Amino acid sequence: MRRLLSGDTSGLDPEQLSRLSGMQIDPAMMQAVMNQLRGAFSGAQDGIDWSLAERQALHIANQDGLGVSSGQRTDLDQAFSLAALWLGEATTISDLPRPPKAVTRGAWVTARLPVWQELAEPVATSIADALTEALGQQAPDDMQDLIAGAGRLMRTVGGSLFATQLGHVVGRLSTEVVGGGDVGIPVMPDGDAAILPQNFADFGRDLEIPEDQLALYLATRELAHARLFRHARWLRLHVISQVREFAHGIRVDTDALEEMASRFDPSQPDELRSALESGALLPQRSEEQTAALTRLENLLATIEGWVDVVTEDATSRLPSAARIAEAVRRRRAVGGPAEQALGSLVGLELRPRRMREAAAMWRAVTDAVGVAGRDALWDYPDLMPSAEDVDDPAGLIARLTAASRGESAPSDAMDDALAQLIAEETAAEQDADSNGEEPDATRSGDDDDDDATPGDHRPV
Repeated sequence: MRRLLSGDTSGLDPEQLSRLSGMQIDPAMMQAVMNQLRGAFSGAQDGIDWSLAERQALHIANQDGLGVSSGQRTDLDQAFSLAALWLGEATTISDLPRPPKAVTRGAWVTARLPVWQELAEPVATSIADALTEALGQQAPDDMQDLIAGAGRLMRTVGGSLFATQLGHVVGRLSTEVVGGGDVGIPVMPDGDAAILPQNFADFGRDLEIPEDQLALYLATRELAHARLFRHARWLRLHVISQVREFAHGIRVDTDALEEMASRFDPSQPDELRSALESGALLPQRSEEQTAALTRLENLLATIEGWVDVVTEDATSRLPSAARIAEAVRRRRAVGGPAEQALGSLVGLELRPRRMREAAAMWRAVTDAVGVAGRDALWDYPDLMPSAEDVDDPAGLIARLTAASRGESAPSDAMDDALAQLIAEETAAEQDADSNGEEPDATRSGDDDDDDATPGDHRPV
């Protein structure tokens, strides 16, 4: 600690530090961490260096060294072309402006990492703050003067450790996802759709389903997801803002951090990684966080339910469509090891529990008002079905069918309350008129208005 805080890092072996971190980082990566520490000592760097996360993620994603073969690209291009034609019959939402593509794991990391950084930054900041606070509280008295100016250093150390661990998890995630819409949130650039051929082969290995049918189904689902987010341009910001609302409430459990430090055994470095990935440093959610997570789960379930229904209708010609759909739902409900680690790392669970209920709601809406009426609900944020509509689709269907006939929608509790408020206001105005008093809203308060006459009730 004394050598670190004095800026003397010349005698520290990156390979030993890699083993100590327990994060399976190669010596070259740890050398990059040491270079950042030297920059922190010299005052050349400030904040979290997210390039560490990108380098670590790319190191894992590119380990197999495999690219996309011309045969894989041709097969997926044909699947995407046919899927686009089928979707034209299943939804009124238009096609994408750019053709979908087959991408490598490394390309997936490069395009999606900025979103993960945005979501993880509040947690990284909390960990850096907790390390700074713990250092000041736990350091011996004879070191207080030494650490007085080390706050910036500890923030850099904590941020670097978290960024490297985030890169490790995202790199592992790139070996699991099949398409851009796999994780629910919009990590793809707007209007883009992609499939990872390496992971596609792993997904279908034990399903005993013809590969061409599997490619068609997954291509259709990926295009439906990308079309929705491009059509409802407000939806991407809506989802990201909900995630931010949850993430900004995250705080690190300093007691758990101190307890882990007190019993940390350098001979068992995996404990550090396990603590980060298990979420042991994140305390129980607050009521505000729980409410924010519930809203996010309902939103993601509504999106996934629509994608499920549209994909089911578009792939009705596929003999194995039902089997593939069930396999996708199981995979979507459980998630892979890397996604579970990501959820623990940032405290965010991206597995909505109400997907089946949301899909049933969208199916009932489709049967009642047709494809165009269903898809029109994505035109504006205030038209999108609510959590109450997922619980009871009958009310939503009644409103939509009444509107399609040009009738007024059946009143609900809010309508009744608004009608009562208007009635009370009208009664108050009538009482004022009967007493010879002029209501405030009709009094002339402008002495310069020459056209004003007594009893003038023009709108104010």
